[in-house]
Order: sequence, then structure tokens, then C-alpha cells
Amino acid sequence: MRFDKPAGDNAADRGTVLGRPLPRIDGPLKTTGTAPYAYERHDVASGQLVGYPVGAAIAKGRIRSMDTRAAEAAPGVVAVITTLDMDRLPKARMNVAYLFGGRDIQHYHQAIAVVVADTFERARAAAALIRTDYDEDKSASFDLAEQRRAHQDDEVEPMARVGDFERAFAEAPVKLDQTYTTPGQSHAQMEPHASIAEWKDGALTLWSANQMIEWSKQALAKAFDLPAEKVRLDSPYIGGGFGAKLFLRADAVLAAVAARETGRPVKVALPRPLIANNATHRGLTIQRIRIGTDRDGRITAIGHDNTSNTLPGGDGENGAAPTRHFYAGANRLLVHRPLEMHLPESNAMRAPGETAGLMALEVAMDEMAGKLDMDPVAFRVLNDTQVDPDNPERPFSERHFVECLERGAERFGWNERNREPGARREGQWLIGHGVAGAYRGAPVQASGARVRLKPDGTVRVDTDMTDIGTGSYTIIAQTAAEMLGVPLDAVDVGLGDSDAPASAGSGGQWGAASSTAGVYAACVALRNTIAERLDADPEDLSFADGQVRHGDQRTPLTEVGGGEELVAEDKIEFGDFRSKEYLLATFGAHFVEVGVHAATGEIRVRRMLAVCDAGRILNPVTARSQVIGAMTMGVGAALMEELAVDTRYGFFANHDLAGYEVPVHADIPEQEVIFLEGEDPYSTPLKAKGVGELGICGVSAAVANAVHNATGVRVCDYPVTLDKLLDGLPEVV
Repeated sequence: MRFDKPAGDNAADRGTVLGRPLPRIDGPLKTTGTAPYAYERHDVASGQLVGYPVGAAIAKGRIRSMDTRAAEAAPGVVAVITTLDMDRLPKARMNVAYLFGGRDIQHYHQAIAVVVADTFERARAAAALIRTDYDEDKSASFDLAEQRRAHQDDEVEPMARVGDFERAFAEAPVKLDQTYTTPGQSHAQMEPHASIAEWKDGALTLWSANQMIEWSKQALAKAFDLPAEKVRLDSPYIGGGFGAKLFLRADAVLAAVAARETGRPVKVALPRPLIANNATHRGLTIQRIRIGTDRDGRITAIGHDNTSNTLPGGDGENGAAPTRHFYAGANRLLVHRPLEMHLPESNAMRAPGETAGLMALEVAMDEMAGKLDMDPVAFRVLNDTQVDPDNPERPFSERHFVECLERGAERFGWNERNREPGARREGQWLIGHGVAGAYRGAPVQASGARVRLKPDGTVRVDTDMTDIGTGSYTIIAQTAAEMLGVPLDAVDVGLGDSDAPASAGSGGQWGAASSTAGVYAACVALRNTIAERLDADPEDLSFADGQVRHGDQRTPLTEVGGGEELVAEDKIEFGDFRSKEYLLATFGAHFVEVGVHAATGEIRVRRMLAVCDAGRILNPVTARSQVIGAMTMGVGAALMEELAVDTRYGFFANHDLAGYEVPVHADIPEQEVIFLEGEDPYSTPLKAKGVGELGICGVSAAVANAVHNATGVRVCDYPVTLDKLLDGLPEVV
């Protein structure tokens, strides 16, 4: 099925199941500990061995030699496989760093060996016995600020230039020119990267934790020079990813290499330090933002110059991305400067670009409102745009950002905030309120599914879509139930198996909208098959209560197939009318109240509100869970999360959950989410858009703005920690 025009009325609009706040169908498995996660799948292959990875102790250079004799002689060891034993494996286009093979070292904790033993403890102990001699390259740089100074005069092609920014900024009566920094961040998902690999008859099966099944299937085929049909990847449950598991990682490669070498299934999990340094992280940024306005507050010039770290061949964190489309302004200059460094790989992390970019832009908007003596909400409303600022001929398909701001302000009690920073105090606590806008695009990916109507009237849906804790099982089941007129408990869903039709996968905020559209397409195909069986026009059929209605007749689904199973398969493909004629995006507004201890600078988030504009919400329960989780991550980015770079040796020093602290929901007494009622017919046949990444966009800035409102101290270098506040706090009496 090709989606090449806006969606009209269709069977998914009934709203009897789809769009309802139904509990997650996988909830019982999750809460009882019986959901099969990758490392725990003891039953999928017999005789599993355990592999333990070894990471490089330098950030750039070459390996001279590796002494593995002691490790090979250790109890229980079956094999020791080093990077010197094989040529470098080819990498897929999504990977920046090579994952294994060869002498060259690109980054700290790059995988250089895997020790395979009969138990985890023996493999780990033996891994510590390997001795590696390096030829270290001392020319590598690991300091982003230093690199920015060294390259500040480099010519960079702007990602967007509209009008004459330099002239408009110079002539603006009110100006802001401020630099903000955001640190590297770790995804810190609960489940580590983990895989079990088995080879049989030249074919590879991998039970793994992976967000994008088709991408990784193709990457494995390339790495091991296999036809794609010789690779099977299975990831039915994933314990969090946030982008860290979008692409093939070292756990999968090492498990496959070890299983091929030993002839037995091998499981590998990355220890927490290797998740920070071997896997991926959100890139560091230095962002210079310049805004010029007239005296009434209308933006006449906006410039965003973003610098970020990347390994050679990567893109870094493009913080200028959201500025391109968020606010009005006739004169614009947006620049992204990825600087090649040899820190571990920076790559996608929840809302890449928008998260870090809005951490800066939405503080700049607050600072500008202060210069204008305007309400920060009113300033944002004034500079709303209903068209693409890059191309005013292209409107947004749906944009209700102003409604998000105004409804949120009313619900939050924004009018009661401090008019002057530092003016409200409750005992020893300074109370502040902050606001920030949220912007994230609404991309989609082609997505397929297979739907079976069984003789007993139940339905089976198979697609390689994944569930990383997002509720994919539930919304896919709701889609099929709505389209075929059966109750939710009559639908069985299989996810994450590459033997199923290729789907969008979980990432980029495209997963829910794309995968349900793919199920919609397969259900339309099945409805057509049923129409043929009944010798009826598909447009004349309606499905409800386990029956097919056509004219005056009602046929139970149990009778449609005549005792046979009916199967249909299709995929949704998206026409370019969406991007050529319209700009599709999601919007939101975040409001935060904080308390800052007047003596210590300790910060407590007291309450949070998010108002989201994301088309039709497929399930308010699962969508709310996504948003409050994202809000919590945004608090972490604002107040505590920072990968500490050892600029001498090129690694992240706080590479475990003892040193890299993350918040939990219990840290925030009150979180509220409001979804605007709406449908976007330009998005998908279901008129839905993603929301999981929108929920983190702007959150950190709202927290930082609230801290400023409480204390009068403006912190432009994240995270906002108490040491950056102490000198500006009022004297303790």
C-alpha cells in the first residue's frame, strides 16, 4: 500500500479499541519477570558458552602484540579470540567505528578480544590475564573546547542560510549573543547490550537486544559475508535502548565470532564500562546562539552555530537542527561543525539534535525574553510560525505549539510565577518556575506486517517491529483489533523476529506511527481477501463484534475461511508528498517548578507538566509512560548527567551507574501530561505521529530556566550543579 495523499475517513477512525487508554498486553510478563530478554534466553540454544569482552586501553594507535597464554590456560576457558586473529570486519553504513578485527585502535575500549569459557566468572577472570602491548598515537585530541579554538576559522558550509543574518543581527535593537555547552551523555538503559549467537549449516542466528531488526540483519550479513537470508535476528523484548541499540554493536559481533570459532552457541553482554566507552554516547556540544529582535520582541535574526565531537566519518550531535524549523525569523544562519576526535563513538541518543539543541535554544529564548522584559510564554507565542522558516511556501501539516503553551500556562498556574528571579521563598527554599518549547520532526519509515485470521476467529500479527519498553505490542494489537472488529484479547502479536516482514523498528520517533500503518496495510489486504471470499465489495464491509457485515448479512469471522487460515501481508510505503508539500513535526511545552536550597544550592524538581501536540494518540497510557520517562531523562540531563572526559587518555571516567548518576521517577513528586486532541491526515493512514522523543525535547531547558527564576543565577554550561550556583545565592543569615 502506498500512502500518497492525505488520509480520509477509514476503518481505523472508529476508535472502539484504537486510541483507548488500555493497559499494556505485555505488562504481566514484565512485572513477573518472565519476559525473555536476550541474555536470559537459556532455552533457545543448548550448550551455551559465555564470552567476556576485552576493550582497548588506549584511544588511538595500534596493537603491537597480545599475550593470551595465561588466559588460554585458565580454568574453564574454551577459546581466546583476539582482534589480531582476523582482518577488520566490514562495517555497515550506520556504524561510525569498526567493531572488531585488525590492529588499529580508533577509540578507548574498542573491542580487542573475547574470552570464551564455561561460566561468566571464569571468562571474566581469564580476560584479565591478557597482556597487550600498544603503539599509542599521542597526537589525538580529546578536548572539544581546544579543538573548537583550533578550528574556529575553518570555512563551514551552513546547513541553512536565509536572508542576510549578519546585517539583520547588527541592526537589531535588542540582541543576545551567548554560548552554551552540553556534555556527553550515556543512554544508561537498564538492559546492557547482549547477544546469543549460534551457527548451523552456515547460517547465523542471533538472539539479541536490538531496536532495528532489518538494519542489523543486513549489517550482520555484510560483516560476515553472508546472504541476508542466512541471517536471523530475534529481539522480542528489549530492556531500553534510547538509540544505543539502533545499530549493530560489539556484543553481537563478538558473540557471532566466538560461536563460529567454538562451534557452540555463545552469549556476550557488554559490562557497564564498555557500554559507556565501547558503545555510543550523545556527543558533546558547544553552541553559540545569536538572536536579534525588534523592540516588540519579533525575531528578525537568528543564528545557531553548533560544534560537536565525532570519530572520523561521523556527524556528532547537531544541536542546530531544531532551530531550523522551530521559530519565525526572516534572517537565519545555522551551522553544524562536527570535529573529528578520538573519543568513543558519538551517535543517536533519544531525540538526537533536538535534545541538546533545545537545551541551548530554549534557554536563549528565556534570556531574550528577559532582555525584552516580556513574559517567556508570550515571547514564544509571538514568534510562532505556521510555515517552514526555510521555505515559507511550505506549511506545517499541523502545528498547535501556541495551544500547547497557552493550555500549559493555564493548567500550571504560570501567572503565579516569580516576576523577578529570586523573589519567592519558602523557608530555606527558593522557588522558581520555568518553561520551554519542544520540537521534534515526525519522520516515517516503510513498514510491513503479516496478519493471519485463524479458524477460531483469533488474529495473529507478525512484524519485525521491536518493543523497547514503548508499548509496541499493545498499539499493534489495538490496530489489528480495530481493523478486524475483534476484542484486544483475540489478537496475538509477534515482534522482533527478522523472519517476519520488515518494519520500521524503534527509533527516530517513527516506530509507532510507521509500524501501526504497516499493520493497517496488512489488515486492509486481509479485509480484501475476506471480501473476495464473500463475493462482496471491500468498501461495503464493516467489521465489529467478531463478525463481518455486508448488506443485511452478518458472517462470523470463524466461518469466513471455511475452516482454513486466511493470511495477508503488505507494507506501507510513504509518498514524497509529505515532505515536498508539507513540513511534518510534533510540538510541546514543558513547565517545571523547582526548589533550590538557599544555603547549599541543592535543587529539587517539585512538579512538571508537559503538553504535547502529536496527532492522534494511539494509546494514552503507553504514550504517557513514554513522555514521563522522557521528562525524567530530561531532568537528568539538566541536573546531573555528564560523561566526564579524561582529556589526557580519551575516555569517559565515570563509566558505570555509580559514577554516572541518573534520576528516577521517585525524584519528582508530580508529573502531568496533556495530549492535545488532534489528527494529522498527512502523517499516516492512522493520522498519528510519534511522541516518545518529543517528551525529552526542551525539558532540560525548562529546568534550567526554573533554576534561574528561583535564584537569579543563569547557568549556561550543563549540567546545572550546585557548585555553579553557590556564588550567586543570597547570603545566609
